[in-house]
Amino acid sequence: MEDDKKPQLISPPAAAKKDALDELDSKVKKYLRGSGADLEGVKDKKLRGQLAVREDLYGESAKAAAKTEKWLMPSEEGYLEAEGLEKTWQIKQESIVQEVDILSSRKAFDMILPDLGPYTLDYTSNGRYMAVAGRKGHLAIIDMYSMYLIKEMQVRETVRDVTFLHNELIFAAAQKKYPCIYNRDGVELHSLKEHGATLKLQFLRNHFLLASINKFGQLHYQDMTMGEMVANYRTGLGRCDVMQVNRWNAVVGLGHSCGKVTMWKPTSSAPLVKMLCHHGAITAMAFHPGGHLMATAGQERRIKLWDLRKFEVLHTYTGNAKSLEFSQKGLLAVGNGSSVQIWRDQSGDHKYSRYMSHSMVKGYQVQKVAFRAYEDVLSIGHSMGLSSILVPGSGEPNFDSWVANPFETGRQRREKEVHSLLDKLPPETIMLDPTSIGNVRPEKKKERLTKKESEAEMQAAITAAKSAPLKNKTKGRNKPSKREKKKHEGIARVKRPFLDQQLKEEQQLLKKKQRISDDPQLPKSLRKFIPKLE
Repeated sequence: MEDDKKPQLISPPAAAKKDALDELDSKVKKYLRGSGADLEGVKDKKLRGQLAVREDLYGESAKAAAKTEKWLMPSEEGYLEAEGLEKTWQIKQESIVQEVDILSSRKAFDMILPDLGPYTLDYTSNGRYMAVAGRKGHLAIIDMYSMYLIKEMQVRETVRDVTFLHNELIFAAAQKKYPCIYNRDGVELHSLKEHGATLKLQFLRNHFLLASINKFGQLHYQDMTMGEMVANYRTGLGRCDVMQVNRWNAVVGLGHSCGKVTMWKPTSSAPLVKMLCHHGAITAMAFHPGGHLMATAGQERRIKLWDLRKFEVLHTYTGNAKSLEFSQKGLLAVGNGSSVQIWRDQSGDHKYSRYMSHSMVKGYQVQKVAFRAYEDVLSIGHSMGLSSILVPGSGEPNFDSWVANPFETGRQRREKEVHSLLDKLPPETIMLDPTSIGNVRPEKKKERLTKKESEAEMQAAITAAKSAPLKNKTKGRNKPSKREKKKHEGIARVKRPFLDQQLKEEQQLLKKKQRISDDPQLPKSLRKFIPKLE
């Protein structure tokens, strides 16, 4: 009788194992809580053992998270790909809608509302609800998943802007005389008369602050938890109707008619940054989700990309823009006239090129473009209503239910509201570089003393040296001449550092004079105009 054949296990090759381990190590580093503690310097054995157990636990949890990452984040973004000589921006929306699934095809629509436009809009942080505002007083809230109209009302006065607050239950509308706050049922909760005739509204979610700019150039910050006015500043640059928030550091950016962009925080009466971006009026601006890139558009037909770490121009493009918006994955939507273009960074060096184009009916005027979070959808508010188009690769494919859950229930929404109120940040935490929070402030460099202060300090040291008592020594070593000699030596020892510092400053000054006088680029006839250095 022949022995039963046992199945043989096929082991993967060594190269594949090494690649898998390298990939796992790179993912583990992402989930580790910084570098491990230095246990060799801990003398207490009990404490060292506890810290070692804690470090092992952190390492195991990071490894478990890295192994399950492919199940936690299964989806990846996908972009349009052209074949042959075809260009992605030549692909029409009709072709995209025909190729996607039924649920995705319903997200592209045109809502014609010719009597109450132009329209502006805003999304909640999870992208499920959309607030719509028509210039002639039309307000509405729509559930974008079920396409159900939650509430629609007519306020019978001009509405310039609309924004959601911390969730879909409350929203603010910038009306003719002052902003008003409404709940989901259309009931007016508050009227913010101190803000005046507001042109733009923005809400800082982590700080619960409502920021507004009115037609007189006044910037207001109002705390929506306590109702108090946190700050009220005059920009001093006239009327301003361009306003955006950098979500990375909660700094408010304003675009002015003189071509300048200013950045503000509620604890400073002067702008943190004032930069001349265009020679004409600013028409639109947007901040990248990473916080280090800004796009601006001016009336002189220029669109510029700025590096906010160096405050310098990266690229300049020709074109107009009424509205600019960055998506979660870094795509840039440019709306102007009756057309919308989507730009994409193909190479990773912030050199954007045309990725998609969408043309509407001739005569439509784009008012606002806004990407929907966690969806490949771009919504457009224009003079004849609302439109929505599909933009593959614009949204984050995986959402964190602890941050923004599109499918949250009423109980989850209440829990999230309580947690967000407990985690509310004070206005003092708003700054250009939020990573500096928690760092130790470096010591200030010692200020350079003036000539009089240095002489006065030297005289005080000499006086102290003269009055210093001398020890009485043995016979023959305590003569008056020797005591006087020791006093002179003590005075010289005290004066030496002051004289060395003075000599050093004189040498530096002399080198500076020689460098200016010996400059080959400066003619001799102009050297007499060089200011004398004292």
